[in-house]
Amino acid sequence: MNDETSTEQKQIVKEQFGRTARAYVESTLHNNQTALGVVVTAVNPKSDWLVLDVATGGGHVAKALAGKVKHVIASDLTPAMLEEARTHIRDVSGINNVSYVLADAEQLPFLTETFDAVTCRIAPHHFPHPHQFVAEAARVLKHGGRFVLVDNIVPLDDALADWYNTVEKLRDKSHIRCASTTEWQAWMGRAGLVFERGQTSWKKFEFDSWARRMVTSEEQYHEVLDFIRSAPQAAANYFRVETEKNVHETTVLSFQGQEWLAVCHKP
Repeated sequence: MNDETSTEQKQIVKEQFGRTARAYVESTLHNNQTALGVVVTAVNPKSDWLVLDVATGGGHVAKALAGKVKHVIASDLTPAMLEEARTHIRDVSGINNVSYVLADAEQLPFLTETFDAVTCRIAPHHFPHPHQFVAEAARVLKHGGRFVLVDNIVPLDDALADWYNTVEKLRDKSHIRCASTTEWQAWMGRAGLVFERGQTSWKKFEFDSWARRMVTSEEQYHEVLDFIRSAPQAAANYFRVETEKNVHETTVLSFQGQEWLAVCHKP
């Protein structure tokens, strides 16, 4: 992706998430307390730590970590998203040890070796250059610091990977690409991070709420619906598409995707 295309894509991200900021704060998928607990455990935070949460979105990870560390910086590319995160964390929950910084994940405005931990959850599939983000995360980490990543992933099978990324792109114009675990581990290694462990889990998307959180028209909604219900059998089986037939049409109830949690450290 060239620089001009990258800039255009980041503008799309700002527009899309500016429009849907409140929905992401309230999203049950993003606010899943069990999943957030897994992230906190992976970070293994200490009370004197300074932590950076990249692409904080609704601020769910920043909020979960705030009570366990000295200070959290929640960063995001989208001003409206960051404002919603601040409302969610400070004004509603009364948490005061979180700062809010507008920042591009691929050009972090922080000095080298600043943070004890860097986190990023369910966001890098919107980044034009995810390898650059990993390099930046490694740069701002202190030696011995931890990098914890969570994102949607695709299988190594090209056809299945393309199908999943097409579904996401049809629903959300700011989506760029979900990567495989193999790609992620290669980027981490090139950035000088030591990969400790990864954990893959399935998550279920209830189609109607998942689609309507991002689509901007009924036409777009039905485009996504039609694509999923006409999925090749291999994709329907792999992504566990659930449908319901009635007299008039087949409705998509849900499908599933994979999420990967990775834990690294900077030696």
